Amino acid sequence: MFQTILITFREGLEALLIIAISAMWLRRTGRAELVSALRLGTGMALALSAALGVVLSRIGAMSPALEGSMALVASIVVVACTLHMMKLGRHMKGEIGGQLEGATRDGRRAWWAVVVFALFMVGREGIETATIIASVAGNAEMRSLALGGLFGFGSAALVALAWVRNGHKVNLGRFFQVTAVFMVLFAVQLLLLAVHEYSEAELLPWVDNTVWHDATEPFASGWIGHVMSMGLVAVPVAWLIGASWMDRRRHQQSAATVQVA
Repeated sequence: MFQTILITFREGLEALLIIAISAMWLRRTGRAELVSALRLGTGMALALSAALGVVLSRIGAMSPALEGSMALVASIVVVACTLHMMKLGRHMKGEIGGQLEGATRDGRRAWWAVVVFALFMVGREGIETATIIASVAGNAEMRSLALGGLFGFGSAALVALAWVRNGHKVNLGRFFQVTAVFMVLFAVQLLLLAVHEYSEAELLPWVDNTVWHDATEPFASGWIGHVMSMGLVAVPVAWLIGASWMDRRRHQQSAATVQVA
């Protein structure tokens, strides 16, 4: 459940920030009539992503080979989206404004262009989320996944609202750094799960599949896996506390230097 909460929180916040920045840009540039197109595209993206998540979770639960493939694909997606956001995070406003400027240049097609823009931008995050959550669906109850998803997305909505109202008080750069730690750890866990499922299906080449299956059993469903799941939360939190302490120390040192000067 912790994985689901953090995944939907991170990806949900990213998607909601995209929508918030887009709506602010449209209103600021005198295109407020296009906000309804933004809402329609967002709704379509969320609905399609939810449907994809259900389909992928059903497919992954059919056999160990498919579950392993889902875990492998999800680990690649996790790393890819983490690198993407680490690169885009600081320039998100400019990137979104530039894309919307190009999409709304033709007044006759602007409304549908914004629909497609929202469908693509939010749908991209939704596909990533659906793929990642589906990869762990086989080892969790559907009720737990649903509750975790709702809690994570609801938390993301609150943070996005705080950013809209008090953007200068929300350190998005720090948020993406902290969640990147979680995502990398989660990618490692997914790779171990993929190895376990492939070995169960006897698909690992050049090795003894039974040996690898037994070796990865504690990571997939044993006590080591549970410890790793708790570490997915504990390690980023510890990193955040340490980073915040270092930021405060640097700020105090800078203030002391200014006073001396």
